[in-house]
Amino acid sequence: MSHLLILFFATYSAAFMATVPPGLLNMNAAKTSVERGKSNGIIFSLGVSTMIMLQAYVAVLISKFLYRNPEVIDLLLKLAIAVFAFFAIYFFVSAKNHKKKKLRLNKMSRKNSFLKGILLAALNLLTIPYYAGLNAMWNASGWIKFELWDVLTFILAAGAGTFTVLYLYTVYFNKLEKKTSAFSRNSNYVLSVLMLVLLMITVIRIFYK
Repeated sequence: MSHLLILFFATYSAAFMATVPPGLLNMNAAKTSVERGKSNGIIFSLGVSTMIMLQAYVAVLISKFLYRNPEVIDLLLKLAIAVFAFFAIYFFVSAKNHKKKKLRLNKMSRKNSFLKGILLAALNLLTIPYYAGLNAMWNASGWIKFELWDVLTFILAAGAGTFTVLYLYTVYFNKLEKKTSAFSRNSNYVLSVLMLVLLMITVIRIFYK
């Protein structure tokens, strides 16, 4: 039971941090809240989180397939290294190139907020490799065993972490907007360091397994 708590906290934190920097999803959550009310913003956030959980499940299936084929077990950890290295560089470059500017919210149609959340989240192609890399790392650490409760915990934590950030953007956007520049830059640096730490741990696991 204790490993499920660790798994939930680790995955929740990773999902939370990955959603913090202003982007397509959280900015549209804020826009929906401003134009159509907070309730619609929350519904939109639920749609996004639902798609994130589906993508997290697909990531688990990918990791599970690789893990259950002995000839590609090493590939599982190498996949994690590649993913963490990519995101470490991506977030670092994003922080370095960050310019203070007014955020622009993407236009949205007046259709169902929940469906819009699902569709916009589906456009984020980096979600699956991100969670596949996390899943590989958690598996190497012994936090997830591809059993039902482990998988459900991983998926729910990914959705909960994402929803928490979107909810904060939905409810507190007016306050967050004033501090967006420093907030975005610093959060990208934190994410870059986090990915670098995970990369180093994975490398150690490979050489000292």
